[in-house]
Amino acid sequence: MTGYRRNFVAGGCFFFTVNLADRRLRLLTEHIDELRMAFRKVRQQHPFTIDAMVVLPDHLHAVWTLPEGDANFATRWRLIKSVFSHSLPAGEQISGSRAAKGERGIWQRRYWEHTVRDETDFERHVDYIHINPVKHGLVARVVDWPFSSFHRMVKLGVYPEDWAGVVMKEDAGFGERG
Repeated sequence: MTGYRRNFVAGGCFFFTVNLADRRLRLLTEHIDELRMAFRKVRQQHPFTIDAMVVLPDHLHAVWTLPEGDANFATRWRLIKSVFSHSLPAGEQISGSRAAKGERGIWQRRYWEHTVRDETDFERHVDYIHINPVKHGLVARVVDWPFSSFHRMVKLGVYPEDWAGVVMKEDAGFGERG
């Protein structure tokens, strides 16, 4: 088994990718209100800053900054996943190992985490988050995807509304594996 190591940095800034177990489903956008509620509920008890975020049908990307002295993003993700899962009706297929642990089959167990190193790294990850719906062929322009912090950043003057222009599907690879 691979030895996973998380980089727990108190007060750190982190990039995350979190996926549904069944990537064919569209639960995150179909149940966006429930997902937003899960984030709100967890942030009330375990505060953190969402610097940037995009929600796609089957996965999401986020950049968070944790409070000074706090490195516990794992508990936050566990709770967000749990609150969201409990807000949905049961009925998804569940593996034997998940059933034995009393788990739902909504989320992949693991998630990708990257510690943001500096301002350039931060900007690269925030840009990646905002271009992601275009990369996946969901929209041709970043501004057209409704489930993104891009809109907040346009209002704050961080991005122009036409940032990245129109991206043709064949140009949308952005370093991803095929």
